[in-house]
Amino acid sequence: MTVYVDADACPVKAEAEKVATRHGVKLFLVSNGGLRLSQNPLVEVVIVPEGPDVADIWIADRAGPGDVVVTGDIPLAARCVETGARVLKHNGERLTEANVREALAMRDLMADLRSADPFRQGGGKGFTKADRSRFLDALERELRLAK
Repeated sequence: MTVYVDADACPVKAEAEKVATRHGVKLFLVSNGGLRLSQNPLVEVVIVPEGPDVADIWIADRAGPGDVVVTGDIPLAARCVETGARVLKHNGERLTEANVREALAMRDLMADLRSADPFRQGGGKGFTKADRSRFLDALERELRLAK
């Protein structure tokens, strides 16, 4: 069992490390740069080359049944769900075979709406303490279930 974190712009890296360490599970923080190395022997920082989706490809090529993937990237989540990995978004929402296609469709719809209105300002809602707490609970639950 391994935890893979799509670490670019991930707000819960420290929380993922904390929970993985408590369970004695290897954690990969995958990014194209800008991460500090961890002194934790269970944590490996993987710096991939620059390029579109290189970190996603690295994770998707390795994640499988029994692993947990933490990502906000819906196409990556869909690929990992297909391989049997458990997938969590940063807010603790679990993506499964039952809901990942809907999440992909919503992502595509929102991209179409944004491109149709280039003057639209703002983005999604901010990341909250409640989101962080839900993530901690969800990762704890997923690691227990994966064992």
